[in-house]
Amino acid sequence: MTSQPPGLSLVMDALRAQDIERAADLAEAALRGGAQHALLFNLRAWRAERSGRYDAALVDLQRARRLAPGDIPTLNALGLCLANLQRPTEALETFDAAIALDPAFAPAHFNRGWVSEEVGELDQARSSFEAAARLNPADPLPHARLAGLAARASDWTAARALAERALAGQPGQPTAALALAAADIAQGALEAARAQLLPLTAMPGVSPIDKAQAHGLLGDIADRQDDPAIAFSQFAAANETLRGFYAPRFAGPGVQTVPEMLSWLIRYFEAAPPVAWRGAGGAKGTDCAGHVFLLGFPRSGTTLLERVLTVSPEVLASEERETLTDATAEFMRGPTSLDRLAAISPADAERHRRIYWDRVRALGDDPAGRVFIDKLPLNSIKLPLIAKLFPQAKILFALRDPRDVVLSCFRQRFRVNPSMFEFLTLEGAARFYAQVMGLADLYRARFPLAVLAHHYEDLVSDFEGRSRTVCEFIGVDWTPDMRRFAESGLRRSIATPSATQVSRGLYDGAGQWRRYADHLAPVIPILQPWIDRFGY
Repeated sequence: MTSQPPGLSLVMDALRAQDIERAADLAEAALRGGAQHALLFNLRAWRAERSGRYDAALVDLQRARRLAPGDIPTLNALGLCLANLQRPTEALETFDAAIALDPAFAPAHFNRGWVSEEVGELDQARSSFEAAARLNPADPLPHARLAGLAARASDWTAARALAERALAGQPGQPTAALALAAADIAQGALEAARAQLLPLTAMPGVSPIDKAQAHGLLGDIADRQDDPAIAFSQFAAANETLRGFYAPRFAGPGVQTVPEMLSWLIRYFEAAPPVAWRGAGGAKGTDCAGHVFLLGFPRSGTTLLERVLTVSPEVLASEERETLTDATAEFMRGPTSLDRLAAISPADAERHRRIYWDRVRALGDDPAGRVFIDKLPLNSIKLPLIAKLFPQAKILFALRDPRDVVLSCFRQRFRVNPSMFEFLTLEGAARFYAQVMGLADLYRARFPLAVLAHHYEDLVSDFEGRSRTVCEFIGVDWTPDMRRFAESGLRRSIATPSATQVSRGLYDGAGQWRRYADHLAPVIPILQPWIDRFGY
């Protein structure tokens, strides 16, 4: 029989008394005295996480797992810590391990759901939340998250029913209130939506992310009421809230920001000889019928074009999921790693192509016999990888009036990452846009790639003509069914802010910037070269 570590019984007494602070104090004292037990490490990790020291918490939770590999609360805590460290793949694997040990452990299903949602796997998120709701029907949180997913899919009936169920169990629950407000806005009940949202902007304990969502929806209401001044102030309030929350992570000391990365990329490729950037050759690494990268900049109409093209049974699309992760980590860390990419051997290029296609298949896509469209707008930055590894791929480069793009990026509520962080100020969004477009021009001058510039406005004004041109470029047959793209749907839920708009059908979003011309005036000098360059 294994002896109990000194001090553990006192820790257990404190937990039974629901005094977790005292339990953590006692656990730390026991660990300093040399005790070894999973619960003790768990409690010290809990305290570290509360103060934002996730790296320290991770070390303790890994120790706890080694001591008790089958302890489900430890696995759940470890998964949460990994998610907070922006390591979602490992977090999901850890939640899966907990679920494999105890399929009835509802918290692991719930946490698997929100991490899946964070990475854009909305169908997996829905399945996990549904499992959590079945296992614990009285818990309002799974129903609230399901309401949010229904709102993202424009299923307003389901969003309303799920949100009302969650709010019945927890009045004021922020996720449910946001989903219900979104349904009210979509159905024209603007004052009802406002009544749901205003408390969230001032209620103590509401997370910065939920508070920002509330400000953003209030901005959407004002926009619908043709009050751009109020709308813009609410969008700015949403972004300022998020900026304060995320700045330590994405702009703190020692952090390379995205603009800094783009600056050194621009300097590098201004001096790079084109001959060094010919493709490494070799087979495309799979039996797909064609390979296309749909690039550009967020809010440039890529989701609309993807939805149109995937009506064809000849086409399969990635739906904004990361596929170049491994090559990016190896070759785009700095100038030295880019030098290695420029000199990559055919064998290494082939190895990275295999890794890429293995990742595509692991995401549930089988591109065999079809044209595969890898759609992620900001992979524009990663064109050096595409040029070297996939020189025969075709590039669809989506364009839209830069003023509409930047305004839309500023007012949308994206999942914040290092790139989306730049959208939280209008000037940051404009400078980011200008950097990406300048870099894309440099790339085109150096990489021998087949590129078709596609203007969003052309698809709206001449749908058949423009969609035929795109189909011819990527090598698929045009079909009249493409006109009914909104009815067809994708195999998976769309995880972009464009989902609601695309579900309505063809939407003319051109010229939205004019109502906000006064607010955009300070950044027009940054955008003017690109307004002129693209013919707007």
